[in-house]
Amino acid sequence: MFWKKTAAASAVAMMSATLPQIALAQEVGLDERINQAIAPISNVIAGTMFYSVPIAGTEFPLIVGWLVVAATIFTLYFGFVQFRRFGHAIALVKGDYSHPEDAGEVSHFQALATALSGTVGLGNIAGVAVAVSIGGPGATFWMILAGLLGMASKFTECTLGVKYRNEYDDGRVSGGPMYYLSKGMAEKGKPVLGKVLAVVFSICCIGGAVGGGNMFQANQAFQQVVNVTGGENSFLAGSGWLFGLVMAIIVGVVIIGGIKSIAKVTEKIVPLMAVIYVTAGMIIILSNITMVGDAFAQIFVGAFTGAGVAGGVIGALIQGFKRAAFSNEAGIGSAAIAHAAVRTKEPVTEGYVALLEPFIDTVVICTMTALVITISGELNSGLTGVELTSAAFASAFTWFPLILALAVVLFAFSTMLSWSYYGLKSWTYLVGEGKGKEIIFKLFFCLCVIVGASMSLGPVIDFSDSMIFAMAIPNIIGLYFLMPVVRGEVKQYWAKIESGEIKKVK
Repeated sequence: MFWKKTAAASAVAMMSATLPQIALAQEVGLDERINQAIAPISNVIAGTMFYSVPIAGTEFPLIVGWLVVAATIFTLYFGFVQFRRFGHAIALVKGDYSHPEDAGEVSHFQALATALSGTVGLGNIAGVAVAVSIGGPGATFWMILAGLLGMASKFTECTLGVKYRNEYDDGRVSGGPMYYLSKGMAEKGKPVLGKVLAVVFSICCIGGAVGGGNMFQANQAFQQVVNVTGGENSFLAGSGWLFGLVMAIIVGVVIIGGIKSIAKVTEKIVPLMAVIYVTAGMIIILSNITMVGDAFAQIFVGAFTGAGVAGGVIGALIQGFKRAAFSNEAGIGSAAIAHAAVRTKEPVTEGYVALLEPFIDTVVICTMTALVITISGELNSGLTGVELTSAAFASAFTWFPLILALAVVLFAFSTMLSWSYYGLKSWTYLVGEGKGKEIIFKLFFCLCVIVGASMSLGPVIDFSDSMIFAMAIPNIIGLYFLMPVVRGEVKQYWAKIESGEIKKVK
């Protein structure tokens, strides 16, 4: 992450400054004080969480290996479920097996949209560009492979999220790793270990929700809006608090209504985001259709030769795996919280629906970004991150930076909605259910939107990134113990399908 940090203005300069300039100088000064206070802690945690080992001259974060190995094990254990049951997953999203009287708060499609809104975002736009610029087009191949493997992780964790959820008399539900870790591990005779894992997961999830799922999103959305409205001369320059206030009000209006309200918004925003971004990408690809074959050749050959990229084949592989892990969050456990709210009597149905997430997020959207960058010829321009993606799309559409700004704001908004729910459910797991307790967290979350948009938060975001990936450690430990439970759910579900007990409703 690259953050702009500005030193506080001198006392003499402040004496002659206008009131807005004085406010900005004070704001920056506060930024620095917060950064200086948090940096020592953040550096230690981030250094530990993202500890890397050199492989063929390229640094490989061990947490990425933790996620990819788990995804491979789940893929083999469940017999490549992501390929065998892909069609059934589509049928479930369409509502072919949905019964309105089933317990839960949202439909399969709404749960999928809510979870996707938490993963589809800047990683698909900027992160892919970083991976391709460092690892070459070949990184795309390994990114796709890791995304396909990650589908099995999502299947496993989201099945458990529904099975061990709490259902309340008023129709609300609470679920996710904190519940299947505590309840599922207790069934396995390890209640203390399960409780510890659940508490660690919840604390990390709250930290990740407030930072990466909130403040970072608000900050990047504000920066992108400022950039396309004149940069330093923008009418919003220096008014991050105002942008944050408006966004906080909108976010607050949605999240006060709970998961049903969030799902109603995300089921509209996520398809809109996908249509805007994918349509622009497809137009570029189709208008350069003669170059697509060569682009795929570069992707395939680069994956196994690594020519001209840092670390060769290993460098391409590491960059691809890193981008997939950072993009779709398979194995992190966050999506299981959203999917636990689905209306269903069969936990495994939501596991099937969830496996579509990494496919949409990584295999479709990330691959499209990589293809556009490769076709555009901007790969060797020296640009990286969102600037490279923007330049690649702008090569066909000069106005695309405006569309990109809209996409970033929508991505940020939808991500904040999803992570507010993830953080809330982790909060209520720790402090107990209750309207008053929920309101406290929601108000705090909205306040953080304003803070995030108006401040430079480098160490804060480094810390929250660490928290998000720390969630994978207790989550995957629990998944290894509970894999047989998921297998039992699969057998039971298909026995009901074959006996006719479960039928299509439309």
